[in-house]
Amino acid sequence: MAPAFGMDEDFIDLYTLQKDLGEALGDFFPDRIRVKAEIAQVSVKSGGHCYMELIQSRDGVVIAKVRAVIWRSLYPLLEAKLRSATGEGISVGNEVIVLVSVSFHEVYGLSLVIEDIDVASSVGEQELSRRRTIERLSGEGLLERQKKLRLPELPYYLAIVSAPGAAGLQDFREHLTGNQYGYAYQADLFPATMQGESAPESICSALGEITLSPVCYDAVLILRGGGSEMDLACFDDYGLAAAIARMPVPVLTAIGHDKDYHVADMVAYDHVKTPTALADMFIGETAAADERISTFENRLALAFRSRLGALESALAIAEKTITASVAARLAAAESAVAILETRIAANDPRSVLRRGFSLVLDEKGVRITSASGRSKGERVSVLFADGRIETEVTDVKH
Repeated sequence: MAPAFGMDEDFIDLYTLQKDLGEALGDFFPDRIRVKAEIAQVSVKSGGHCYMELIQSRDGVVIAKVRAVIWRSLYPLLEAKLRSATGEGISVGNEVIVLVSVSFHEVYGLSLVIEDIDVASSVGEQELSRRRTIERLSGEGLLERQKKLRLPELPYYLAIVSAPGAAGLQDFREHLTGNQYGYAYQADLFPATMQGESAPESICSALGEITLSPVCYDAVLILRGGGSEMDLACFDDYGLAAAIARMPVPVLTAIGHDKDYHVADMVAYDHVKTPTALADMFIGETAAADERISTFENRLALAFRSRLGALESALAIAEKTITASVAARLAAAESAVAILETRIAANDPRSVLRRGFSLVLDEKGVRITSASGRSKGERVSVLFADGRIETEVTDVKH
């Protein structure tokens, strides 16, 4: 019967375990061996050493992974050899056969020290799968489908597909909402898994939710910060790329690092390198539209002022014309009135009487201008300038 855990003092420390494993591996692989693998990641340090990640895939799934190194004394030679044979140097996606010695370090664990490289007859499985995906999308007319869409001049409603709490998402939000112009946007998050085997299905599900949303979004943004090639391999998936291509609104991607370019980027309406760069893009679009609106506003104000000036000028001319016409008519009327006043004054009975004439009136005050019709005993009045005489007709002679 095995002793209870913690009761037996027979144990080894971690260092001893790691050291024993290293010695065992050295005994098991005493000589250099040839290993076939795909280059998944490459990093050349400032000291000249080249560090890589080698993988083996099956049906698009990584089934093995190990760290490898080419020391600086060999790296330039092997880089030149590979470039001469394939037209490109040591790069991601190449499937190679490498001559290695197996190394196991007590701290850093298992690694392969590459001493020579032979190029395999074909590219890596993942790269081959990626090329088949691109060919299929091209044949189905999906590579350029998004490019035919148009982004609104003033994009406001933004649907974001990203992992909640991701640093890239936080950078995007802070950059977008903290813009120097004070522009506002409605940016709604549709959470999704952004790496691994489940990522394509999760992202496609988020895209479906956006399509069914009552909000008419101006654009869809797929955000994913940096990661290894394997972390970002999901963005070369055919199903995801096809779903992006078929979205009815522009889809913009910001995935990985500057050097990364995935099939999802190829089918999208547009792509940038980082989430903050995507925020800058939308701020720039809004600023450009704002400038156009300001230009139209200035042109409209100028046109209004010009039209108002023309109307004021026309009004001033009309006022002068009306004033002159009224003045002329008034002068003519005043002249006519003066003539009438003169005529009235000339025909005023008092004026006639003052000139030595007299005026004879009958009993009713009607002017008598003839002896005809007068009768004896009729009362008449004779008007002079200085008085009036009342008399009676004693006789009428013709």
